Amino acid sequence: MKRLMVNVSDAYEILIERGLIDKAGELTKAVLNANKLVLVSDTNVYKIYGDRVKSSLESVGFDVYEYIFEAGEASKKASTVIGMVEFMAENGLTREDGVVALGGGVCGDMAGFAAAIFLRGVKFVQIPTSLLAQVDSSVGGKTAVDLPQGKNLCGAFHQPALVIIDPDVLDTLSEHFFNDGMGEVIKYGCIKSQSLFERLEKENPKDFIEDIIFECVDIKRQVVENDEKEHGERALLNFGHTCGHAIEKLWSFETVSHGEAVGIGMVMITQVSEKMGITKSGCADRIVNVLKKNNMKTSDTHSINEIVDAMSADKKRTGSGIKFAMIKDIGDSFINPISNDDISKVFGV
Repeated sequence: MKRLMVNVSDAYEILIERGLIDKAGELTKAVLNANKLVLVSDTNVYKIYGDRVKSSLESVGFDVYEYIFEAGEASKKASTVIGMVEFMAENGLTREDGVVALGGGVCGDMAGFAAAIFLRGVKFVQIPTSLLAQVDSSVGGKTAVDLPQGKNLCGAFHQPALVIIDPDVLDTLSEHFFNDGMGEVIKYGCIKSQSLFERLEKENPKDFIEDIIFECVDIKRQVVENDEKEHGERALLNFGHTCGHAIEKLWSFETVSHGEAVGIGMVMITQVSEKMGITKSGCADRIVNVLKKNNMKTSDTHSINEIVDAMSADKKRTGSGIKFAMIKDIGDSFINPISNDDISKVFGV
């Protein structure tokens, strides 16, 4: 088993091993001194893994209550989280009890947010079942829901008590959602690991998926330890996300998935930074080629004007502008604040 300790305000471990999902009970018991657990999952994931995880949790003495929501980004809204916390209250959870998130990024974000606000905070465990969640969203304690005005605008920092990653569950992912997760994998290569990016250029990611998961979460671990609540370095993890979130918003968080939008966003911002003369020429083309190799989109049908306008609600915006994550070269990233007056000019609007 591979283990990574995340040394933040509430330290926790990330465990990576094939078959680990069937040990969810004993692993959760080791970190939660609880009687009751709410197992949060979506309609797609629960029918595949729900009974196995519930059985494992019950086998070590937990009373388990399932909260199942409709799968999809469209469910990632405040009303769903309110439904979760009301469910916790109805079933008598106390501050000693906890939450288990079984699913992808949408599930982890909402279950974590519900755990953050119920009784002002109960513990939760992440069992990510999508590639995107395994390499990125399950680690770091960012929890949130979308608002009509923009993505992830309502949320809280709430670190998990444990992250259980079983690469075997990726076998049941559709090709689309495996590729979607590759958007975040490619991002990690762009911002912190030239060697990872080069492997992605040359190899089939499924042939070294455990290495991919470990390296991505290890990079995120280091960044989060240095900057738990995104006052500095952690903003690098938003590479591609400012444009990407705007694209998701324009599609009402339905048509274009998160990893797809991030991929398009990485291409857009790198094309811009190359024109500005601050990124090595050819980086955008390399990103495009790796995205295409993974059957991902590299552009969007909305106009640049529409995308720039949709950035206005981005949570990374300050009173004076937006802090854009950019790269100087593959594996070498930095933060470049651009003023509100200059954003349109930079994007050629």
